[in-house]
Amino acid sequence: MTTDQPEMTGAGDVPTVLVSDSNGRQLLCFLEELIPLDGHDYALLTPVDTPVCLFRLRDDEEPELIETLQATEPVLSVADVVLQEHDLTLVRSAVSLTVNGELDEPEPEDLDEDEDGDDDSDTYELLVSFMVDEEEYGLYIPLDPFFVVARLTSDGAVVVEGEEFDRVQPRIEAELDERESDD
Repeated sequence: MTTDQPEMTGAGDVPTVLVSDSNGRQLLCFLEELIPLDGHDYALLTPVDTPVCLFRLRDDEEPELIETLQATEPVLSVADVVLQEHDLTLVRSAVSLTVNGELDEPEPEDLDEDEDGDDDSDTYELLVSFMVDEEEYGLYIPLDPFFVVARLTSDGAVVVEGEEFDRVQPRIEAELDERESDD
């Protein structure tokens, strides 16, 4: 374990840590698990704000996930305006777009309606949809837990990406499985 721990603040009983990615974007996260590996402290984190995914919506076709976006994309400017109408703010965070503000929690019965299906509608809930240049887009909330893996540093945390992620991810999963079986 390293001795240089980042400054963590508490939101209630759960500490938070500021995570940066390779592009300098940041994301405030709750610390869920701390896993020491190879002389470094790795963390399993969940975003404080709600993660969202942007999809292009087309008639008679599956929604298309838009994975790479520049922060200045016109579609994000329109999404900003639409979300402001709902007292929400779109944040161009590390790892994922996030939405800041009070969201209504989905009702459990709404989530169980399509149990027999296997499509994306089971894993995402539509937050808002909007038009840009005659194309429809939607911001969706992932319903599965959204975790971020980061390496703690003296001044926060860095998102684990690429080869480092490929190397530590199976070991982190094994450690978490072991901790779960010990409970």
